[in-house]
Amino acid sequence: MHIAVCDDEEVQRKLIIKYLREWAKAQDKLIEITEFSSGEGLLFRWEDEKGFDLLILDIEMGSLSGIELAKKIRIENEDIPILFITGYETYMAQGYEVSAIQYLLKPLSKEKLFIVLDKLQRHTKPEAKLTFHTEDRILLLTPSEIWFAEAQGHYSLLCTSHGSYLLRHSITELSKTLEGQKGFVRCHRSYLVNLRHISAITRNEIVMDDSKTLPISRSAYQMVNEAFLKNYGVGL
Repeated sequence: MHIAVCDDEEVQRKLIIKYLREWAKAQDKLIEITEFSSGEGLLFRWEDEKGFDLLILDIEMGSLSGIELAKKIRIENEDIPILFITGYETYMAQGYEVSAIQYLLKPLSKEKLFIVLDKLQRHTKPEAKLTFHTEDRILLLTPSEIWFAEAQGHYSLLCTSHGSYLLRHSITELSKTLEGQKGFVRCHRSYLVNLRHISAITRNEIVMDDSKTLPISRSAYQMVNEAFLKNYGVGL
């Protein structure tokens, strides 16, 4: 889920991002957050990249307000969910013109934001399941269920939220399947990891949400670290 957060107040922008990360963690959901300090900045990015799943817009912003920005985006996309954050109830009527899914008033309530995100998730198409083969069975798993994969000779050990399975796939074969899914990176020649289940990265290892550690190769460190930071909207 790729979310754009657009607010010209840095403190407010960082607060929204903080709440989004907390929600994603609680939902065990992979999200990517891109932040913008102006409507013009988001509009410029929109011209080249329209792959956002949710726009969170402040209304009172410089020369291009959230309402005007939404009107421009609606010309090309009538379906993308738009959530407005505002300090004034008087703007609510204008939001109906651009089919906003919700208004939230400042100061922002984390609980109310979570309710909006939960509702949006319920109406989002569920993850497609992937097929994997063990010696005696076929597994159907969603990407979010998978934590990491470890090479075991010509096989792979797939570790999931509900158990581990020895697959008849090499780590290279598995990489071709999982690296096509958003959020999976090769952190080591013997390991493939799901970003959504990483809690920390050091120079020598990756710490998973359950405190298990995985090795990270020197050559992969920068790529994995950048992907991890991008996933959680840090340093953008």
